[in-house]
Amino acid sequence: MSEPAHMQWSSAAVEGSDALSYWVDVVCDTFVGVAVRPDPDAVFEGRIETSVLDGVAFASLTAGPQEVARTRRFIARDDQDVLLVNVQLRGRARMEQNRRVAVLTPGTMAFLDSSRPYVLDFADDFSQLVLKVPKARLSHRSLNGATAVELDASGPGEVIADFLLGLDRLHGTDPRAAMALLPHAVDLLDTALAWTAGAVLPQASSALTSQRVHRFVRRNLTDPDLDAAAVAVACRVSRRTMYRALADDGESLTALIRRLRVAHAQRLLSTNSEQTLSALASACGFGGEAQLHRAFKAVTGITPGMYRAQCGHR
Repeated sequence: MSEPAHMQWSSAAVEGSDALSYWVDVVCDTFVGVAVRPDPDAVFEGRIETSVLDGVAFASLTAGPQEVARTRRFIARDDQDVLLVNVQLRGRARMEQNRRVAVLTPGTMAFLDSSRPYVLDFADDFSQLVLKVPKARLSHRSLNGATAVELDASGPGEVIADFLLGLDRLHGTDPRAAMALLPHAVDLLDTALAWTAGAVLPQASSALTSQRVHRFVRRNLTDPDLDAAAVAVACRVSRRTMYRALADDGESLTALIRRLRVAHAQRLLSTNSEQTLSALASACGFGGEAQLHRAFKAVTGITPGMYRAQCGHR
């Protein structure tokens, strides 16, 4: 089953009295569970256009003044573990999470962690591009407390934001090219997250080595012959250097490969109800169905069959 094409929702499609409840449903379905409180003195309007590229959701939204809050109650009911990348296109927004505040103006970008409460306050009409990225796709999965960080529009943050905007446009005209460029977008987000964590990448050889290893593994995870020797040679480092760099991240090479292969298996299971587990194992780089079963249960706590059933396939 292919990923859904571009979808559009607009509050103008329903009666005025139903516009808010319709908008809340669309926002929760598109992003994560939140409470939405519009400006009581304004006529509410909102529009969202969404698409999904290899498990990464892109959403362009335009709406009126509102406050969006993700509380612990919503997190308990909807435990998605994703990074929300917010690129401000028009208007201003105030973001607060984990006692950190970022003010977004056109051309700036900030991150939100779905596993922690946050508040977004839009005082005026606004437009944003928002990416919803599963943390399993990222090397830097922890924001180390700095969960709402603004990247200067006049610096490297602008380069990253422009790339994301261009990728979103390209997906609408040339999905194959967009798919080829998506890993580079994930790499850029990893770099931005490293900056927020205080890593000075040009001088941090260990961080650079770790990023190269993660990048190579992501791009070759379906190769059944992927091992430490192959990764070290491809990244032009010794095995010792590679192991030391990964140790700084707290994850071994074996665990990294297993986690990424399982994440890939999850994506395939959620979109293909016909593929056998043996074929799935091969498609994800596992040596066989038994290896897939052990790795999947070790990472997710359930079997591939149980996961497929949860996705609604029989």
